[in-house]
Amino acid sequence: MLLTLDRQTVSPPAVDPAFRQDILDGFARMPKATPARWFYDHRGSELFEAITALPEYYPTRVETALLAAHCGDVGMLTGQGRAVIEFGAGSATKTPHLLSAIAPVAYVPVDISGDFLRESSATLAARFPDLTVLPVEADFSRAIPLPSAVADMPKLGFFPGSTIGNMTPAEAVDLLRMMRGSLGPGSMLLIGMDRVKDPAVLVRAYDDAQGVTAAFNLNLLARINRELRGTIPLEAFAHRAVWNDDAARIEMHLEALEDVGFTIDAVPFSMKAGETIHTENSHKYGPRDARLLLRAAGWAPLREWTDALDQFALILAMAA
Repeated sequence: MLLTLDRQTVSPPAVDPAFRQDILDGFARMPKATPARWFYDHRGSELFEAITALPEYYPTRVETALLAAHCGDVGMLTGQGRAVIEFGAGSATKTPHLLSAIAPVAYVPVDISGDFLRESSATLAARFPDLTVLPVEADFSRAIPLPSAVADMPKLGFFPGSTIGNMTPAEAVDLLRMMRGSLGPGSMLLIGMDRVKDPAVLVRAYDDAQGVTAAFNLNLLARINRELRGTIPLEAFAHRAVWNDDAARIEMHLEALEDVGFTIDAVPFSMKAGETIHTENSHKYGPRDARLLLRAAGWAPLREWTDALDQFALILAMAA
């Protein structure tokens, strides 16, 4: 049963003041940098789903296999009768494994892309007709008032995809604390975290041979042009993915191929050839680092599952 979309945003995407402010602030910095959440307009969400099916992009494939193999264990540990709150739900392709295993009383997908959220919520509601689906259009990196229908229910947060890696460790701790506050006492969290591994494997995962990740990265500039009256010449920029060993993260950048000038919302900017816009981080965590991150945010790890090659981990934690 799909109920009305709970829209936490108050402005249409074309005039979203947070988007405008983040982009103008990010382009005024040196070096330039933008928050990764603005990748996900409808086209960006479509491109990301295409990325997850690429042969080089192992995280989705490995995490989905882990969910298929271990959601029964998750169900035994969480018990039935919980409301599942999925942060950054996207297409929710992994979610049926969890919903089938734990028999929740409600499912609340949260995502910043409203159109994409409606489509995925309708698909899940059709697949689970007896489940109450309460989609919320919101930026999960900020405090989210959950639907009143689930206020008194025990909750299981679901945060797959290693999205936690897009934040710096300090930002990740803040986000996990915010989730703990939103979910409430007695809540649990099932989270996916990508492992540190061979840099060559990591770079290939974020710079695929078909150029889908490049299109995903460049789509941010197209969105700026469309929604913020930008004049950025897309052909003057190229996608770059690099491994930062000191910070244990993959970084995505958009590199200017030539000296270039443009405006965003009538504000002029210029870049020299070789200058970059830092558009995304994807931090990777070793086992101890992952547990430390959760504990710092008030979550007590209960169980951890990983694949045979230790590429990716699912961790179940309880609010401490």
